[in-house]
Amino acid sequence: MADAKHALNRDPILDGDDPFLDASDIERLMLGEAAPAAPAAPAARQTAPEAERGSRRFGAGSQPGHDEFTDSYQSEAPAAVPQTQDALEAEFADLQDEFMASQAAIPAGEALIGEIDRDIADQPVPRITIAAFCERPETGALVHNAAGDRRLAKAHVGVELGGLPAAIERYHDATTPNLLIVESGMRGQGLFEQLEELASVCDPETKVIIIGAANDIALYRELMKRGVSEYLVPPMTPLHLIRSISDLFLDPEQPFAGKSIAFIGAKGGVGSSTVAHNCAWSLSEGLQTDAVLVDLDLSFGTAGLDFNQDPAQTLGDALNEPDRLDDALLDRLLVRCTERLSLFSAPATLDRDWEFSPSEYEMVLEKVRRQAPFVALDLPHLWMPWVRDTLLSADQVVVTVTPDLASLRNAKNLFDLIAGARPNDELPKVVVNMAGMPKRPEIPVKDFADALGTQPALVLPFEPQLFGKAANNGQMIHELDPKSKAADGFAHLAGLVTGRAAAPLRKRSIVSKLFGG
Repeated sequence: MADAKHALNRDPILDGDDPFLDASDIERLMLGEAAPAAPAAPAARQTAPEAERGSRRFGAGSQPGHDEFTDSYQSEAPAAVPQTQDALEAEFADLQDEFMASQAAIPAGEALIGEIDRDIADQPVPRITIAAFCERPETGALVHNAAGDRRLAKAHVGVELGGLPAAIERYHDATTPNLLIVESGMRGQGLFEQLEELASVCDPETKVIIIGAANDIALYRELMKRGVSEYLVPPMTPLHLIRSISDLFLDPEQPFAGKSIAFIGAKGGVGSSTVAHNCAWSLSEGLQTDAVLVDLDLSFGTAGLDFNQDPAQTLGDALNEPDRLDDALLDRLLVRCTERLSLFSAPATLDRDWEFSPSEYEMVLEKVRRQAPFVALDLPHLWMPWVRDTLLSADQVVVTVTPDLASLRNAKNLFDLIAGARPNDELPKVVVNMAGMPKRPEIPVKDFADALGTQPALVLPFEPQLFGKAANNGQMIHELDPKSKAADGFAHLAGLVTGRAAAPLRKRSIVSKLFGG
């Protein structure tokens, strides 16, 4: 009977009819034009007997013994003065622009309010349903902005106005989602009464995040005792909210995922693979941490040549049967280039057409990320759905260019795509390669910076003898000439993409080499 009841009372948020599909729909719904304003809980609704009031808890982890309201919460917060329709419309019209402008105004490299530690890899949220009921349009805009982030790409998020009363009414006869986000400015007995009523309609597995108005530790503790999963207080950013969600749904069996760094060239022949290989080597050696380099150019990849490796099994074998790829098999497929750097080599053959779906690439790369704190992705210069998805889902992006017009145009297109799809992430790092080539007219670096909106992270001079010799010898630049500017540049880039300062690499003496030091 319960299943039939839920089927008859379909929830548009859970069933995919999310009204927040574009900005105009968001505005209309938040202004009450597309749907009636969320009503208060109906008077005819059956509630718990007075003797049982205070016993309702969220989830299975709540703590008993708090049936009476704490005296300190008997008084209500002052009720907000309702805004006129015109005032609300004018406020919401500027909310998204103001929010995005405030994020863009924060200098690159500085932490946002509530931003996660850059040393902690971002964990993607699994395929869950999330419903948010907000009191203020600006909170709804923030949740909607978070919903478009790559970390919530698998989750389905719905946003409505109405706060706690709207949430109670919605789930009176409907199945609750995996996560409820509810905004309430109340602090007194009325808040606990409404939360108690919400708990009575929530499924046991539903987690609840409350967005409040006061940074009150006593209120926080009381909410935790009542089974609320998290209590957040503005000001906050989308990343703050995303991290809170991720922490609630992180898989305890696989809590670790390394930070992925995608390298792509603005056009063919700019040296993106060289930058990727040397950066991966520098971060593993300079940071003294494990890393995996994945050569995704299946037909023409050069990572095996650059590291003087010729493995019998390659990335192509993993993509052929991604379902069979486990930690033991992956460990056999990876080749040790150094003590800390492993290589997932490309087949680099033309014997077959390497056609795999984006989901197969995603499955393999997710398993690779479980192997090391950092994963460098050497992307080929081609545009296919799997390349786009891999680029947009990476934690960091490095775009390599040469100082010419084609690179500038293509880099600008990449920047526009990445910035639009990843509003809560840093802009890509830009590497200007082969600068100062004799007799070649070049676009000034300043023009690149002005067009892309960011200064290049690294400018590598044109040194054909050094780079050519390293490639032919199967060596990295630092191994061939540790005192070169290019070697210092790759160490600098490794520090930037990881958010850590690389330790200076010491040149090994003849004695230490003889005795394995």
